[in-house]
Amino acid sequence: MRRFVITLVAGLVSAGLAGCGSGGSDSGSRGSAGTPPPASASPALSGDITVLAASSLTESFTRLVNDFETAHPGVKVTFSFAASSALATQITSGAPADVFASASDRNMDRVVAAGAASDPTVFAKNVMEIAVPPTNPGKVTGLGSLTSASVKTALCQPQVPCGATAAMVFTNAKITVTPVTLEPDVKSVLSKVQLGEVDAGVVYATDVLAARDKVMGVEIPADVNASTAYPISTLTNSANATVAASFVDYVLSEDAASVLAASGFEKP
Repeated sequence: MRRFVITLVAGLVSAGLAGCGSGGSDSGSRGSAGTPPPASASPALSGDITVLAASSLTESFTRLVNDFETAHPGVKVTFSFAASSALATQITSGAPADVFASASDRNMDRVVAAGAASDPTVFAKNVMEIAVPPTNPGKVTGLGSLTSASVKTALCQPQVPCGATAAMVFTNAKITVTPVTLEPDVKSVLSKVQLGEVDAGVVYATDVLAARDKVMGVEIPADVNASTAYPISTLTNSANATVAASFVDYVLSEDAASVLAASGFEKP
């Protein structure tokens, strides 16, 4: 059975995670969009890998790992989802893992500079959106609403990609937003909105889509919106390099791109 773990703070990595991996680009044919080839058409792979991935990838990567494990019955993938900045700290501190999928180039660059990864490839990008509770109690109509002291706004911490990208939006729009809370990752911001603890949260467009009717999205105009890139790489100290590289190949494939697009991600 596939296992995954969602971590919300830096340093929280399960003691039993096994590490392995090296990166690459997509090769070989795939099945129909969003569906991996049958196991018989793929090289025999076996063993466990651990993938550290940005929180905003939770839904799409859960789908991708299901497809990957279906194509390779001998493989088990364990996920740890958290803020990219927290994951980068875990990796550079020696946490065992095989693949890193970041929500920003900056955090991937930290890992590469530490010698823990090399040659990352950007596989998607994301833009920001305002999430509000379904009843919109703060009557939020756009970015300007967030400048009001009466509107309680949640943001990601500034070192987290969703916080840094939101700051770019505010700079572009020439506004100042004073949050009532700074959260460790984008899913925590979304949770505050879903629970009605805040009137608005600035999150990724993909998170609004994933939340379905639990939140309502207020779009940010394209001329002031900002985007972030998602690079992926295998990690230098991985032991199961073949499986890790194969997973990266799948994430970079056209079939995986279809899954990511359905989740609201844009092409790089």
